[in-house]
Amino acid sequence: MTHTVEDRTLALAGVFQAVQLVKQIAHQGSAPADNFEASLGSIFNTQPATTAAVYGGVRNVMEGIKLLRIHMGGTDQVRDLEITRYVVAILYLERQLAKRPPMLQQIGDGIEKARAQAEHFVAPGILPPATLAHPCAASKTHSNVIASLAGLYSDTISTLTPRIIVSGEQGYLSNAENANKVRALLLAAIRSAVLWRQCGGGRLQLIFGRNKMIREAEHLLKMD
Repeated sequence: MTHTVEDRTLALAGVFQAVQLVKQIAHQGSAPADNFEASLGSIFNTQPATTAAVYGGVRNVMEGIKLLRIHMGGTDQVRDLEITRYVVAILYLERQLAKRPPMLQQIGDGIEKARAQAEHFVAPGILPPATLAHPCAASKTHSNVIASLAGLYSDTISTLTPRIIVSGEQGYLSNAENANKVRALLLAAIRSAVLWRQCGGGRLQLIFGRNKMIREAEHLLKMD
């Protein structure tokens, strides 16, 4: 895995995008399908050729890049404190997770189980697996797969402290499918936080590499 500014920017953008989706589901009951699929899909991309490939390409993490630019101080827009709280918590929990190899193994095993499960399902409106080069790409957002990822989050990351408390409308959060989506997305955020660390990210990068990441974010956004 390379350790370029672009890699770190994309990985941290992945964290921002996942937690933004968490907020949207918690407050609105839904989130953009394309962004949801890209963030969820990142969980399964455990051996990518590039950092961008984790999300299926740079375009699939553009919302996260926009958020990163705002929260790094690259614009005059007001930072969303709820998003900031989630990102800080995710980066902290990733450090706690790194100290627990058995839990990392449990998560890896759980992802493989969900991957195998996904091969048996096809998301609504998608062609049958026999017509797809990668059936998992079409079925990873099936409700059963999301439920498995949510359960994996509950059994692992959710046991670490401090637990992430998601704010939102109780009517949306009490819905079982929404709750599963939120937990699965928090797992996706952790996956991006792990990637951020693998790409050389850390506290010093957040402090001293801020301007470089802002410039990189601006460059990536121009490509859209």
